[in-house]
Amino acid sequence: MNLTLRIFLLSSLAVMAVMPGCSDGRPKRVPVSGQVLIDGKPLEHGFVQVIPANDRAASGQIGPDGRFTLSTFTTDDGCVPGNHVVTIIANESIDPQSQRWHAPKKYCDPTTSDLKIDIVDATDDLVINISWDGGEPFVERFDAE
Repeated sequence: MNLTLRIFLLSSLAVMAVMPGCSDGRPKRVPVSGQVLIDGKPLEHGFVQVIPANDRAASGQIGPDGRFTLSTFTTDDGCVPGNHVVTIIANESIDPQSQRWHAPKKYCDPTTSDLKIDIVDATDDLVINISWDGGEPFVERFDAE
């Protein structure tokens, strides 16, 4: 093998080893961001989680405008494509014995949430619609021990 070809091959291997965007050995992910709406209005805080059947879940914090960006392994790296169950956790601590729920509790458990999405490609406009179904935000109190 001549010297020029050897240098080219070694240089190519070195570049491929340090190129951003190369496989990190983890499952393929696609960037996903969107908005959570409750009864047509932005959910102002909480967390959204998308849970695939056989892979690692992705999550994102919900901002005051209802917007979120999903992360699986590193910040804003997206989620694995496929079918997902969606959970929404939107509660805040008021004091050690109580918390306020800003979305129905059924959405925070993957076994009771009826939310499902199919992620195929990258998107920045995924809309997740949830509803109080006639309910409203409430305070949950705990017994002091």
